[in-house]
Amino acid sequence: MKSNFAGRTGQAALLASACGLALAFSSAARAQDSAPAAEEQAQPAADIPEAVDGNEIIVTATKREQTLQDIPVAVSVTSAETIERAQIRDIKDLSSLVPSLRVNQLQSSANTNFYIRGFGNGANNAGIEPSVGLFVDGVYRSRSASMIADLPDVQRVEVLKGPQSTLFGKNASAGVISLVTRKPQFEFGGNVEASYGNFDALVLKGVITGPISESIAASIAGGYNRRDGFVEDLGTGEQENERNRWFVRGQILLEPTTALSVRLIGDYSKIDENCCAVVNIRQAAPSAAIKAIGAPNTVINDPANKFGDVIYNNIASTNNIENWGLSGQIDYELGPITLTSITAYRRTNAVTDQDSDFTAVDLLGKNFQNLRLKTFTQEFRAATNWDGPVNALLGAFYFNEKVDQQNDISWGTRARPYANLLIQGASGCRVAAPTCTSVPALEAQLSQLTGRNLTGTFFGPGQGLKEQYALKNEAYSFFGQVDFKIADRLTLTGGLNYTHDSKDYSTNTTSNDVFAGLDFIALGRAGGIAQGLAGFGVNPGNPAAVQAFATGAATAPIFQAIVAGATAASTNPALNPLLGLTPFQFFPPFQNVPNAVESGNISDGDISYTARLAWEATDTVNVYAAYSTGYKAASVNLSRDSRPTAADLVQLRARGLAVSNLSSGSRFAAPEDSTLYEFGLKGNWGVASANFAVFKQSIKGFQSNIFTGTGFFLANAGKQSVFGIEFDGAVHPTEELTLSLAMTYLDPKYDSFQLSAFGDLSGSTPAGVSPLSTTMAFSYDQPLGNGDHLILRADYHYEAAFNLVEGLPNLIFRNPDGSRNVSAALAAAREFRQEINDVNASLTYAMENGLSVSVWGRNLLDNRNLLQIFDSPAQQGSLSGYPNQPRTYGVSARFNF
Repeated sequence: MKSNFAGRTGQAALLASACGLALAFSSAARAQDSAPAAEEQAQPAADIPEAVDGNEIIVTATKREQTLQDIPVAVSVTSAETIERAQIRDIKDLSSLVPSLRVNQLQSSANTNFYIRGFGNGANNAGIEPSVGLFVDGVYRSRSASMIADLPDVQRVEVLKGPQSTLFGKNASAGVISLVTRKPQFEFGGNVEASYGNFDALVLKGVITGPISESIAASIAGGYNRRDGFVEDLGTGEQENERNRWFVRGQILLEPTTALSVRLIGDYSKIDENCCAVVNIRQAAPSAAIKAIGAPNTVINDPANKFGDVIYNNIASTNNIENWGLSGQIDYELGPITLTSITAYRRTNAVTDQDSDFTAVDLLGKNFQNLRLKTFTQEFRAATNWDGPVNALLGAFYFNEKVDQQNDISWGTRARPYANLLIQGASGCRVAAPTCTSVPALEAQLSQLTGRNLTGTFFGPGQGLKEQYALKNEAYSFFGQVDFKIADRLTLTGGLNYTHDSKDYSTNTTSNDVFAGLDFIALGRAGGIAQGLAGFGVNPGNPAAVQAFATGAATAPIFQAIVAGATAASTNPALNPLLGLTPFQFFPPFQNVPNAVESGNISDGDISYTARLAWEATDTVNVYAAYSTGYKAASVNLSRDSRPTAADLVQLRARGLAVSNLSSGSRFAAPEDSTLYEFGLKGNWGVASANFAVFKQSIKGFQSNIFTGTGFFLANAGKQSVFGIEFDGAVHPTEELTLSLAMTYLDPKYDSFQLSAFGDLSGSTPAGVSPLSTTMAFSYDQPLGNGDHLILRADYHYEAAFNLVEGLPNLIFRNPDGSRNVSAALAAAREFRQEINDVNASLTYAMENGLSVSVWGRNLLDNRNLLQIFDSPAQQGSLSGYPNQPRTYGVSARFNF
């Protein structure tokens, strides 16, 4: 109760602050009623921070340059100056500034999840494209492996909320993150920066730009980022969660005429680091077996000290990622029409390895992945700029991608004794049960049933899965948007997008796990028949005797009864004790695709549309109402949990094609269809600006991707929806002081989700979505008499408590007598909820000559939390999670020239 009351008090305080700031906006507006609107400024040079005041922010969210106030879309903009002052190191740090955005780094340096307004997916499973699209200078980045990188020479970051399918050609059903970098300048300039912080962190980066000729300009940017790990691995002696990455990015701008502009960009980035630490947060029976095998040493962290930044592995992780690309953009002004072409080719190579049992005992020998992405995109656009009442944008987009993925996961040297302890415990050896057994005893027993010598073959080192997946994706879309000015201050907008998407996928996955390949139903049936025959004095090992008994006039009915009884008992756990061993079959045979039943091809199409009415109520206030739909194509499950549907499984068995131990699941998830109703208000009064939006957003068929401990369960939620309110604004009470507030309230739920990995989740709250997120910031820029400036900036990011795991309301905790254990359920609810309090600050002394020195800190309160939790691999009942980054601080020096 104390924790709940504290959470409510915090939310009330934040809402009171919002009301106070809104009153400040209102007062400032009245004071400025007669002041003219600020004029748009030209694009800043590379060494001058971009202005952040109201109308002066130029955005291209709708593929046209507009001011933030004029654009009738819910968009948050983070300027280069804010990125510099807030010490935003890479894209995942943006969530501390944009409450509607959440960014999580998970299994490796190549896996990042993006969520906008509670919707998002895509990481860890290369067959799933994200619901939140990322674009860098108009080029679509299709997978998380090509997303996370240090921010290069960024001019601004635009976060568009809600479906954007009518303006972006590929998968923008939940929103878009658009990074815009600075174009080369025709005046020589640039900047260099060096930063040093705790954990021996060193960041070096810079950009130089200038003219090559009167019509050609160029720029080159580069950076290096290294840091020691903040988690100590006492098993390997290494440090986890380190940084070791660098990038280089070159651009050429050709402007041979005033009508023609050509921009060529090439970039290369490299990551080679030890990431990402996993801590155990709940132990179960397997944990005791792991400790027994590893005794007398500590081999697994204490869940009570999950934020002690100490872990135990037996091998260090590998994260070797190369990402590079080339793009060219051509803009040609043909009178009032601007023609645009953007062509891009990108490659990503990501090699990772991990100790996926997350203990110092060698249970899983390796979890190796080699992922290669090849992507080609082409976009054409034509936009008008008439003086008349009608303007339009028409476009076409083509996407071609190849995904090649190799995985190897296998048992380690200590898997056999580990499995032996688990099987002994499961069969009741501790209480001397009659069913007590062990791995050697099972090998002897099953050798007789199978007729094979299985001695010493179960859970051997190197046994596991060798996986190969291939995916070819081709898509094209046509989109357009028309603005019709039906009155002087009233504009009606309509947009359409048709997308067709086709995917061909194939697998070549094999298992050599002997124990997992055994069919316990068939063996139980065979054992039942053998036992029945022996009861009638027939030796089941003598084929002639069995044949005679099965065909004899008097004994044939008896034999048929024995077979029928054994068949029925084989699927009954009470009669077939082998079924209790199924949870230990971790790497069963894999049903490859395509096959005679499954084609390995999915193809679909969709029409999305937008309707919006925007009203310029006054020179300082704009109002809009919008209805839009979005679409994301079907995704493919490229993981070892890829399984045929229930209907396909029936056909595979009927044709005798099904491998042993095959169960149903999903090969792919059907497309997502999103719908948004939104009302927004935007105001700018010079010394104050405010944006407000209220919305109802839903996605039918949301593609849920849940890690199950062995692979990924991919399924469509029937419907997921959210009602929300967003507010962000800034006020300048004095020339030196800027106060800003951004808030997002979300009320999400699964309207229907019956076939989730956790059962029926209909009516429950999706995990990972805070009901209230807010960022409050202030910046004080004090000019000094000598022309220098002293700048203080601080921000506070708060997220109200939310669930980390799906299905919490459906979890049932029972006492030994079967009654509900309420206290255990409440304890679990508290355990799997978290609240975020994040404080960041910097103090900068900026000299008139272009040199500035800053001291900074991120997560100054050292607020520790878990980014995500999941089932521990090969440890049934145990849970693990990814801890966030602790307090960091340092000093930076920057020189603009």
